[in-house]
Amino acid sequence: MGGGVVVVTLTAHTTLSEFSGLVRDRIDTVDPFFRSGTVSEVRNDAVRVRDLLVGVGHPVCFASGVGGEVVAASEEDVVVALDQPAEGLKPGDRVVAAQLGVGIGFGPELLGRVIDARGRPIDGGPPLTGLPQRPLVNPTPLALERPLIEAPLPTGVRAIDAMATVGAGQRMGIFAGPGVGKSTLLGQIVRHAEVEVSVIALVGERSREVREFVDDVLGPEGLARSVVVVATGEETPLRRFRAAKAACAIAEGFRASGKETLLVMDSLTRVAHAVRQLGLAAGEPPATRGYPPSVFQHLAELVERAGRINGPQGSVGITGLFTVLVEGDDETEPIGDAVRGLLDGHIRLDRRRADAGQFPAIDPVGSRSRLMERICDPIHRQSARTMRAGFAELDEVAELRAVGAYQPGSHPLRDRAVQLESVLRQFLTQEPTEQSDYPATLDVLQKIAGALEGDG
Repeated sequence: MGGGVVVVTLTAHTTLSEFSGLVRDRIDTVDPFFRSGTVSEVRNDAVRVRDLLVGVGHPVCFASGVGGEVVAASEEDVVVALDQPAEGLKPGDRVVAAQLGVGIGFGPELLGRVIDARGRPIDGGPPLTGLPQRPLVNPTPLALERPLIEAPLPTGVRAIDAMATVGAGQRMGIFAGPGVGKSTLLGQIVRHAEVEVSVIALVGERSREVREFVDDVLGPEGLARSVVVVATGEETPLRRFRAAKAACAIAEGFRASGKETLLVMDSLTRVAHAVRQLGLAAGEPPATRGYPPSVFQHLAELVERAGRINGPQGSVGITGLFTVLVEGDDETEPIGDAVRGLLDGHIRLDRRRADAGQFPAIDPVGSRSRLMERICDPIHRQSARTMRAGFAELDEVAELRAVGAYQPGSHPLRDRAVQLESVLRQFLTQEPTEQSDYPATLDVLQKIAGALEGDG
């Protein structure tokens, strides 16, 4: 064991309490065995270090104060991904191994706060120092140790609660292209879902979009019972990936304390982009349309961290909402394909409906919840099937009606769907500030389904 230097970066506005917290955090990361190495090569996305005997995943600290994490190791050297830009780093710089096991600060003090990937507040509020640490990565419960999902989780969004019902502890995807109201829908769910706590990871967003989401979309009501973890698009891939893991760790902390928790990750696609950059920097081959194999492994690990567990007071869960960006509205790209197989259902936002002024622009035909058969009663399930069939008939004859070629009389359900079109569209449309009562939603659903079946 040897001695070392603790580097703390200050600004002209750093207060004494902030300085104390920075020093404490830096000391907590020092490796007691003081293993060190030397930079041999600097690239934009990674740094090679020789003579540093640590394994993959080990955190390190450069003499300049920049941190990083080992993403590949060989007999000759290790490859380190950086949590800050590489400017100023050069061959010959000293690198010190940090202490393993440093995670993310957790506690009720996080509620109402906006933090970065390391748990430091970025909302102008007081520093969050002295919080107990939770590891960024936890083993997921074994498959047969997970309790079954038995109850619905009302989201307050009529189209979801009626036709793609989410279970408490379910993992759902929201598939959307740009400009179709994804952020607005997320804010609506966070404000109105029947959970105790929400943890929101904003990964790869623009700074302006983060501010708009926190101030306008989420608002004081939603933020009060939420934790927002942010890593914007200009931050390093390591920080973006860390933000996703930090959000999962915080959600797991609330779940362990017995709180029903909503985990929102916006977006899983940009997390995949960050992991792709890390994988390529580590020397992995670009296997599937430019994505290394580790991308799909890490996506599965993140998704599996949501779900239900058996706690001291009974079953408690994390309900996961993971957004997937559909590039050019192409739903066959590799991330969308892979994630669809990992999730328990998906909500599809449709550009045509958004262009027609329907918000939320949920496609009732293309959206599915795989747990509706378990968590919904038979009347609800049958009514949802009838409604979905009615919307499918409207989609089927849309072009015929546009050119005046539709002739009624050959298909009773189709004819009734055309007659009830305004009622069906109105059912899907909902103002962002409106919270739909779950029993009332099911009552209206049953009445419209009955009319489609010709009962009234």
